[in-house]
Amino acid sequence: MLKRYAVSLISALVLLSLILGGCGSSGDKLPTVKIGEVTRSVFYAPEYVAIEKGFFKEEGLNVELQTTPGGDKTMTALLSGAIDVALVGAETSIYVYQQGAEDPVINFAQLTQTDGTFLVSREEMSDFDWSKVKGSVFLGQRKGGMPQMAGEFTLKKHEIDPHNDLELIQNIEFANIAAAFASGTGQFVQLFEPQASIIEAEGKGHVVASFGTESGKLPYTVFMTKQSYIKDNQQVVQKFTNAIHKAQLWVQEHSPEETAKTISPFFKDSDQAILASAVKRYLEQGSYAESPALMDSAWNNLLDIMESAGELKERVPAEKLVDNTFADSAVASDK
Repeated sequence: MLKRYAVSLISALVLLSLILGGCGSSGDKLPTVKIGEVTRSVFYAPEYVAIEKGFFKEEGLNVELQTTPGGDKTMTALLSGAIDVALVGAETSIYVYQQGAEDPVINFAQLTQTDGTFLVSREEMSDFDWSKVKGSVFLGQRKGGMPQMAGEFTLKKHEIDPHNDLELIQNIEFANIAAAFASGTGQFVQLFEPQASIIEAEGKGHVVASFGTESGKLPYTVFMTKQSYIKDNQQVVQKFTNAIHKAQLWVQEHSPEETAKTISPFFKDSDQAILASAVKRYLEQGSYAESPALMDSAWNNLLDIMESAGELKERVPAEKLVDNTFADSAVASDK
């Protein structure tokens, strides 16, 4: 009798521990999405807002964010399964497609819709026009990357041959470009924020033009994943897109100062005023997409820019690499 009682007591304790364990770890059972972002940038403010404001949690998702510097590294991480979703330029999905991928990378939620770089001059130019770039030493971006392609597209638009009409420097690592300019390299430099605002604040340069304004609407930075992942995780992808759209609307509805404060944990060494200045610039030129859907006109502009740069083997129709199903559903749910 005692033995039977002991067995019953042990069984009850085991059952109770399982119940309590289940209650204590319910958050751990949420699906986890591993995100790899190509760089840490104020340009991606809505992504950080989605995390800080709990929009992913509201949708029933955990996210793990890591920075995988460079488009090549980010795409390698995605293709190898080290991450589930990549935040990178849409051109990378085209590069993978051009290589004959059996499991193509699909763009499903746009985050930014213009180039995010600015032309910074060493000298103050209240009367700037693009002809002043001719004959200069120009500190550009990496060959084949979207910033450089959009930069060259803009220069050609203003009848400047980037490889013959100026001295183009492209051999400096992305992370070191601002420092190289600050130390005296180049008369002009192409910079993202907040580096452009920092250079201005330090009195080492002046923003004179925007490549984002000049190059037009583009699917510049997009959340993408493998086609197989979408097939196996439809609900997760939808919830992810819903969270991003909530963050997009939040950024549009709040001041640059409020956004800067919200994203500041991701930029611990940055001055709040500099962050706010950067957010303000991106809002004013419409860089932050208000909808996660990729427009055909923007996709075709991307193809034009890649073609102009000699990086496009064939014009890939949007329907091959873009799935707006989740974006359209996220937008519809907010109406």
